[in-house]
Amino acid sequence: MSTTLTRLAHVIESRKPENGGDPATSYVAKLFAKGDDAILKKIGEEATETVMAAKDARVSGDATKLLYECADLWFHSLVLLARFDLTPQQVLDELARREGMSGLDEKAARKDA
Repeated sequence: MSTTLTRLAHVIESRKPENGGDPATSYVAKLFAKGDDAILKKIGEEATETVMAAKDARVSGDATKLLYECADLWFHSLVLLARFDLTPQQVLDELARREGMSGLDEKAARKDA
């Protein structure tokens, strides 16, 4: 796994209230303090901004804003993972498990499909 993802996951984990995160001084701690809905709302906002940036990039040919918005989306997704005690490595492991498998076959094989 990327050392950047590992370091970021550790920082996010340290911002949890039970680990001493202070909402007065940390954006991530403030998200944790506000609860799941605040984190989910941010992911929805960032996902929409990512889609809009991709549409703009398609027209302009400049994908710079798409890169920034995708980074924001990934960041907030990492916060959500931490909220549920999941790690970036677990996501990478799941992607590795799916490697070489048809997306349609993988989805059909899920228990809740």
